[in-house]
Amino acid sequence: MGTRFEELAWRETPIGAISLRRRRDPALEVEVYEVKLDDEFLMSSLFPVAEIELARLGLAELAGDTLDVVVGGLGLGYTARAALDDPRVRSMLVVEAIEDVIDWHRRGLLPFAAGLAEDPRTRFAHADFFAAVAGDTGFDAEAPGRVFDAVLLDVDHSPRNVLHPSHAAFYAPAGLRRLAALLRPEGVFALWSDDPPDAEFTAALTEVFATARAHVVPFANPLTGGESANTVYVALTAG
Repeated sequence: MGTRFEELAWRETPIGAISLRRRRDPALEVEVYEVKLDDEFLMSSLFPVAEIELARLGLAELAGDTLDVVVGGLGLGYTARAALDDPRVRSMLVVEAIEDVIDWHRRGLLPFAAGLAEDPRTRFAHADFFAAVAGDTGFDAEAPGRVFDAVLLDVDHSPRNVLHPSHAAFYAPAGLRRLAALLRPEGVFALWSDDPPDAEFTAALTEVFATARAHVVPFANPLTGGESANTVYVALTAG
């Protein structure tokens, strides 16, 4: 049956104390993995559907046979793992601000993300995604100015509910233009959000990108017995 509750990792960071814990849910009879920032829940293995759809919906818009992808925010690894399931992905750069999160995957603490760290297409960059967009180098310090086919982002709760005030500027047109400059023609920017579709943010996307759409992703909520939903925004640069 295993231990009812175990804290697998904990570390103080510049944005708060981040922790990874595993618990046994007796009602659902499953092991649940959760990430907390201080007392706030960031993610749970009970709700992976939209994180997986972030990769699927984003990459589905691309026509190329070989794709270079950036994943912003590693977390429990669902988005990155789903991206690698697309056989067209030849390289994936995962940009993660908290080194401990990268270490969780290298140590194999998350069984549902098995193989992610070992896949030869995966490279981890311990860096601030938002600072990389705002800077002159871009995402890949080994190849300044490198452009990608897709950027899949899951860091903040939503464009309006950010984890740190410094992230807010990214979601305005000026920040999105800097992101678009790191994408190839007909490249994709996809974003996970915990909030319903935001008309103001969609308008900011359409100001910068050739097309933009908000997808509502419903999923069964085992805690309530009902249905919940997240949003995945998908925007394409011009050809």
